[in-house]
Amino acid sequence: MVSILAALGLGMSSCAQNENITSVGADQFEQSIVADSVQLVDVRTPEEYADGHIAYAVNNDVQQSGFKDKALQTLKKDKPAYVYCRSGKRSMMAANILAEAGFKVVNLRGGIMEWADSGKPINR
Repeated sequence: MVSILAALGLGMSSCAQNENITSVGADQFEQSIVADSVQLVDVRTPEEYADGHIAYAVNNDVQQSGFKDKALQTLKKDKPAYVYCRSGKRSMMAANILAEAGFKVVNLRGGIMEWADSGKPINR
């Protein structure tokens, strides 16, 4: 009985994480966006973006109804999309939408808050 419950638990936990999404901390995120020419997407509101963002990020607000359509028009599926928000919640929502659309996605786990707390530069 215990082994059946354990197997069910493993099966359920594996469904919770999409294989096309990787969440990383600020240091690894920074290394990746510096090392490669990547698609960097700030999924916060335009007002939040204007207050400060990571250099070269484009803004596509995940809370707007046209988020997926805009992503499909502006991003390439053959390159990973690096996404972030304020704390990591909205960017994970965006990551799931993008992964379902066929993108490989790297999510900044703690958002721009973790980025700033790590002393990383913010464009204002």
